[in-house]
Amino acid sequence: MLLLEVLGSALLGLALSATAARVLPRRLPSAKVVLVSGVLGALFGAYLTHFALGPGHNTLTATLIGAVLVSAVVLSLLLRPAAGPRRQSHRTPFSLPTRG
Repeated sequence: MLLLEVLGSALLGLALSATAARVLPRRLPSAKVVLVSGVLGALFGAYLTHFALGPGHNTLTATLIGAVLVSAVVLSLLLRPAAGPRRQSHRTPFSLPTRG
């Protein structure tokens, strides 16, 4: 059962990270970094979920869901802001509003 959790979470992390690298190539670092981060995040998520559920709750579905969620969080940390026109601020930083 543990082998299925490890292989399943690694494959789900790889699929999620490959999809993210294909959909958002400009907002993510290199594809190699994204793929490795997605797989490692999924493996850590599977371990964390398996540990949190305890020894009596060996549910493959819950472990895979936890793996996908942690992998998505790790991939979201890699996102850069979108490039585009930014609105200019009319106030200088750390300035107080005046009343006049």
